[in-house]
Amino acid sequence: MRKLPLEVVGVLPAAGRATRVAPLPVSKEIFPVGFQMLAGQEGPRPKAVCQYLLEKMALAGVARAYVVLGSGKWDIPAYLEDGRVAGLNIAYLVIDESPGAPFTLDAAYPFIEDKMVALGFPDILFGEQHAFGILQERYAATGADVVIGLFPAERPQQEDLVACDAQGMVQQIVIKPDATELTQTWGIALWTPAFSEFMHRFVAERRDAGGREYHVGDVIQAAIDAGMPVAASTISETAFIDIGTPENLRRAVREGAADT
Repeated sequence: MRKLPLEVVGVLPAAGRATRVAPLPVSKEIFPVGFQMLAGQEGPRPKAVCQYLLEKMALAGVARAYVVLGSGKWDIPAYLEDGRVAGLNIAYLVIDESPGAPFTLDAAYPFIEDKMVALGFPDILFGEQHAFGILQERYAATGADVVIGLFPAERPQQEDLVACDAQGMVQQIVIKPDATELTQTWGIALWTPAFSEFMHRFVAERRDAGGREYHVGDVIQAAIDAGMPVAASTISETAFIDIGTPENLRRAVREGAADT
């Protein structure tokens, strides 16, 4: 088993405008889903979507996280403040516009370039409490530059599908295929400074290109093509809930995040 060589910091991209579920009274990342008990308060209080992710990071020993905001989404730091509500320290970075998640994440590069990164999407709900610990164990066993956490793909045409070999090493990321026999997608990740540097170069080469939207899956596939080892580990046999669609937001509210 390899010991984690560096501090692990969390990074959460929160620059999107949630157009598919607009209008909302708050940013979707802090939309209340489920409840929590707070010290000094009688009875349960609402719990924001992103708290579930932040708490899972904290449970894996992540003490610090960077949230990359879109300009104007000031309700997120107003709610989360310094991160005490989720059990870790939070710093905020602000960007005006982003053509995709890799560009959003790259805003954190000067702060995370020499750290290991735990990536989570703050509008996704899943149940496994030790998800980031699972990724850390997989990294310790493989030394891969990227480790991704796998979930069943409920909507393959809207997700990144993952193909692995018999050893659980990722061979291909297929983004939003029209048709596929693949059954798993990824929802969280852990990576080394080598991949942060790779993403930084990837973004720099495409920053002024315009055209298509890029996904983190595009960067992971480019890293695989460049010979960078990418490992996978199954996190759950239950699909995550992405609240960025009306039907999933309705489902998350209805279920009250009971298994998160």
